[in-house]
Amino acid sequence: METRKLGNSDLNITRVGFGAWAIGGAGWEFAWGPQEDQDSIAAIHRALESGVNWIDTAAVYGTGHSEEVVARALKPWRGARPYVFTKCALTWDKNRKVKPDHSAASIRRECEDSLGRLQVETIDLYQMHWPPSDNGPSLEEAWRAMAELQKAGKVRWIGVSNFDAVQMERAEKIAPVTSLQPPYSLVRRKIEEEVLPYCQKRGIGVISYAPMASGLLTGAMTRERAAMLPRDDFRSRNKEFQEPRLSKNLELVERLRQVGARHARGPGEVAVAWVLRHPAITGAIVGARNAKQVEGVMRAAELELSADEIAEIEGAAVAASR
Repeated sequence: METRKLGNSDLNITRVGFGAWAIGGAGWEFAWGPQEDQDSIAAIHRALESGVNWIDTAAVYGTGHSEEVVARALKPWRGARPYVFTKCALTWDKNRKVKPDHSAASIRRECEDSLGRLQVETIDLYQMHWPPSDNGPSLEEAWRAMAELQKAGKVRWIGVSNFDAVQMERAEKIAPVTSLQPPYSLVRRKIEEEVLPYCQKRGIGVISYAPMASGLLTGAMTRERAAMLPRDDFRSRNKEFQEPRLSKNLELVERLRQVGARHARGPGEVAVAWVLRHPAITGAIVGARNAKQVEGVMRAAELELSADEIAEIEGAAVAASR
């Protein structure tokens, strides 16, 4: 697979990486519903076999379980170890209720916990999962703590997730921001206005999450399936999976399917290829819950869309947004 250098780091990452959110399993606030660990491990192995060289997880995914599953998957892996990215600043209580904590003490503790769960000596990319909601000085406190972890060798590079341009500028006054992880898809394009231009100007790598809109654009989502999403699947509360947005989004999927058919590709691959066409995007995080799903999307970076096809897709996306 083609690789690109991530920001100011020495990490050359494949255009698509394995996203480990859903493999955290059920029973927590932002779950994707029930998930079998053996399916998760098979999915990771198939992604690595296809050439993917990085895995993105977070401490909060499954309240620690996703990191543990990643470690289990990598333990028997005989090939080159992929880069492992994880995140901090979201913690949880005994009832698995998620809460933010940007204190330096929490960041240090979370890092040690993640190192233990992942069974690695160093985290390749450590990311602040969300900025403080009040935009207060805890952003600087957390970023200083992350920079200290980098100097101590606990993590190799540090990045942010869900930050805007102003928040990244504040962090950069303390230490360089290697990467940003924002949501970006045909149904979430806000970062095109200020965030992506800022990253291009500052040389900040961008690894986008939810390029298929959390499964909405894969071609596997139907009205019936959306209606049957379990209550512990966070997507059941997402307006994009509910009417009137759902019907419009499914019309967009049909246009993606038509474009993909010309290349013998599925709509999900087209959705990911559209994200990767933006010059600011270093790579896209693509989740999969079993080996079969991996085969359908992990080679999306090889799909080159023509200018006419991009215009056709974007026209359908605009129509769906009305």
